[in-house]
Amino acid sequence: MTMNLVIERQDEGDVAVLALRGELDVESGPKLREALLEAIGEGGRRVVVDLEGVDFIDSAGLGVLVGGLKRARSNDGDLALVATGRSVLKVLEITGLTRVFELHTAREAALGAP
Repeated sequence: MTMNLVIERQDEGDVAVLALRGELDVESGPKLREALLEAIGEGGRRVVVDLEGVDFIDSAGLGVLVGGLKRARSNDGDLALVATGRSVLKVLEITGLTRVFELHTAREAALGAP
């Protein structure tokens, strides 16, 4: 049985923070895609995806994150990730996405970045 993905959204000023808990995979990807589209909205805003509570991520989950990044940037916004979990970081490193995403070790740092 897979653990469902829980997405909590908090707006910190003009930054939308999506805190994820559970597994980000082919089943939960569409749920995150929807939340990202909503958070990016009309564009021009920064979105922080907090992956601290994620214990598993697969290629479908990564695809949703990359899609969100592209959409945010094409709408004059940005998307940053917060990740310290070994399994999540390992997947990002192996796929080379550590060079694509702006990565932070704490939500505060992601919020404070220009």
